[in-house]
Amino acid sequence: MKIFVMLIVLFLTIVQAESLGVNEKLGEYVPLDLTFIDENGKSRTLKEYMDGKPTILSLNYFKCGGICGPQLEDMAKLLSRLDLSENTDYKVLTISFALDETYPLAKGKRDMYHKAMSRPYVQDAWHFLVTENNSSAVLADKVGFTYKKTVTDAGVVDYIHPATLIVISPKGKITRYLNGIEQLPFDMKMAVFESGQGKIGPTIAKTLLYCFSYDPKGKTYVFAWEKIVATVILIITILFFLWLLKAGRRDQEEHQNQRRNLDE
Repeated sequence: MKIFVMLIVLFLTIVQAESLGVNEKLGEYVPLDLTFIDENGKSRTLKEYMDGKPTILSLNYFKCGGICGPQLEDMAKLLSRLDLSENTDYKVLTISFALDETYPLAKGKRDMYHKAMSRPYVQDAWHFLVTENNSSAVLADKVGFTYKKTVTDAGVVDYIHPATLIVISPKGKITRYLNGIEQLPFDMKMAVFESGQGKIGPTIAKTLLYCFSYDPKGKTYVFAWEKIVATVILIITILFFLWLLKAGRRDQEEHQNQRRNLDE
């Protein structure tokens, strides 16, 4: 019975961990009347920010010490090399899902990544936004982007979340997911081109990367060993449980055979 209970607990733990990530909703529409606050403190609707263009969307939080930084750095490189005209062919929105982040922080991030680009880039083409009236959470839910807030014993707030780019058509249709940190300019160009036509494209890079805690001393990312260990323990437990069942049946058969021999 204890083994069975342990099996259930481990299974539920892994199911809960797997619930974080991206639940793709290709072909569905996002509400374009959601309002956000940009890096200049102005409030506008999602429709106004998109301006009738295919839009590349990234969901991050600006105080992130994990993969948000590398993802946004790669976006700066990607957009610098993209063979399209920003603000004419497409728009880019990086939206914070952290409720406590403010537009001055968004402005600092916007300025930093614009400066990191290898060519002059139209500033109005890539906005950094913060939530207004819980709009970020609503948008995240509509695109299937799930994350989990964590608080350490010291009171440090962090989030476990995936890294993905989502392409939305001018009418708000979700047309493409590009998972992971690094993206190829050709893949993005095709995603934007097809989105402009309202076409749904296959997901790029199925493997999702997750944001975990950052070790400032080791200057590295802390790998989520607990998930791997839980999976291994679950497999071992299942095998052990099956072995017990088989051993129990074998002992029962031997006991029955012994009784038959005694009766004879």
